[in-house]
Amino acid sequence: FGSSLTCIFFFGRFLCAACTMPEYGASYYVKSAVAGGICCSVTHGGMCPVDVVKTRIQLEPEKYNRGMIAGFRQVIAAEGAGALATGLGPTAAGYFVQGWFKFGGVEFFKINMAQSMGEEQAWKYRFPIYLGAAAGAEFIADIFLCPLEATRIRLVQNPNLGSGLFDTFPKIWKQDGFVRGFYSGFGPILFKQIPYTMAKFAVQGWAQEVIASGAGVDLKTAGEGSKMAVALSSGVVAGVAAAIISHPADTLLSLVNKPGMGGEGSIMSRLVNIAVEMGPAKLCLTGLGPRCVMIGGLTAGQFGIFDKVMAATGAQKFHFHDPSEKH
Repeated sequence: FGSSLTCIFFFGRFLCAACTMPEYGASYYVKSAVAGGICCSVTHGGMCPVDVVKTRIQLEPEKYNRGMIAGFRQVIAAEGAGALATGLGPTAAGYFVQGWFKFGGVEFFKINMAQSMGEEQAWKYRFPIYLGAAAGAEFIADIFLCPLEATRIRLVQNPNLGSGLFDTFPKIWKQDGFVRGFYSGFGPILFKQIPYTMAKFAVQGWAQEVIASGAGVDLKTAGEGSKMAVALSSGVVAGVAAAIISHPADTLLSLVNKPGMGGEGSIMSRLVNIAVEMGPAKLCLTGLGPRCVMIGGLTAGQFGIFDKVMAATGAQKFHFHDPSEKH
């Protein structure tokens, strides 16, 4: 993880250096990081019941094979309604940390790339900027998310493993070691989260432009209600697109954290074994419906809450601007 630590080090240094920037300084990036942490923690925590059922469908498709609604009924009938909150602690904590680095990082990389290129070039290459900023921010975020996501999956798979994050985390460390226990899924989480986040921010940026233009909304001067409507609707579009793109890796991530899956050997060999055993169709489609519902709603909520928190802090959110139009 040497290169990862280097990325974090330079990210921190650039963040401090940003204090000299007149409009978007360290205060803005901290506000966007806090807003990102809140929006991700709240939405992922709220979606925990859906995530429990989705993960069960991925881990035990032979048992949970009648769709999402039936999956809810099966879990409640077998374990009680409380089972739907399994892994809530690791989920809320993990995604607060991830949201902090993801949304804060995207704003940091996006703004600095745009300012280094100038307004005209930034507008022309805004979608590559979205993609590059999202990839860089997500890589850093996943270093911190992976151990907590592994803990969540293990709890959903075996609720008797522990009573929560602080009880389960040391048990996994003692049983499997730090790397195998918490970073077996680091490859899949990168393959899942980086394309997911790239699609999420790029598609949301595109959908936001299309929806705002079609509705005649100027995001710089629009009221909070109009901004919220654009954020929610573009978030749904982005969430469904991101869910479809990242779903095969999400399935692999759920399965590689299940003891015995993929046999022995390196993480990569286990992933290959699981992929071959499942086949392309099952890998891409198992649990996809619940995940589209979950991620579509979750992403809409994230962008809506992010904009709301940013407005509450007094931060003026950055938007790309077409230089051919009057300011």
